[in-house]
Amino acid sequence: MTYCNKIGETESDRTKQTVARVLSYVFLGFVTFLSLFPIVLLIINSTRSGDQLQMGFSLLPGSSFGKNFSAAIGASTIDLPHGLVNSFIVAACVCLVTTYFSAMTAYGIHVYDFRLKRAAFNFILVIMMIPTQISAVGFIKLVYSMNLRDNFLPLIIPAVASPAIFFYMKQYLESSLPMDVIEAARVDGSNEFATFNTIALPMMKPAIAVQLIFSFVASWNNFFTPALILTDAKKQTLPIMISKLRSMQLSGNSDLGQIYMVILISIIPVVIVYFFISKNIVEGVALGAVKG
Repeated sequence: MTYCNKIGETESDRTKQTVARVLSYVFLGFVTFLSLFPIVLLIINSTRSGDQLQMGFSLLPGSSFGKNFSAAIGASTIDLPHGLVNSFIVAACVCLVTTYFSAMTAYGIHVYDFRLKRAAFNFILVIMMIPTQISAVGFIKLVYSMNLRDNFLPLIIPAVASPAIFFYMKQYLESSLPMDVIEAARVDGSNEFATFNTIALPMMKPAIAVQLIFSFVASWNNFFTPALILTDAKKQTLPIMISKLRSMQLSGNSDLGQIYMVILISIIPVVIVYFFISKNIVEGVALGAVKG
């Protein structure tokens, strides 16, 4: 009887595991569908003409992809090639600057012991809670007083201080960088800057990959600050140009197919950057969450 009960319990457990696995796959498939459907719909809409788009929703692609592409590239109201270059310059510089200096700050807080260490850490976290809009007025006045309007520097230099990325890097270092490695490097005569660049940074590669893509996407999609600083049409980034097209569409002076094509073109660089560093993202997210 006992043997039979064990067999029954084993079969019951296997049945429960199978059901749980099937439900997990169904749920993950549903989430994947929700995530990919807007992108698929964007691609389909970019192949349809403005008249077809005004007729309503459809899952059938159209035949106006080439026409919409030519209209997007040669639009008179925006300079899409310049917008792509401008957005890439700003986003690439921002993600490199913010990731490197945030990692350096996290390394300093993690490795060194000093009297105000805890206070400095808490101060940085408090800064993380302050919205960008609160300091926007003073920041714009400073930019104009320094004659930096229509310049990319006000968009890049402030990226040196990124409390959110610093916090992530700090948590990652606590779980992956033993102090014994740092002490061994010091004994071997390595200076602190060289230790950070040659030992700490390579060990932080997964975390750096995660923050590179996150900061790149955040800067690529940033509309608020560039819209306040960049007034020259040749210096404007893609979100500003898409906003212009959107405002024209609301007034009935723009082609919906052109707008969808511009949006499709604008996400291609982000996808390319993701594929280059995607192999490290899962590992970085997992290791960075070991300690809270």
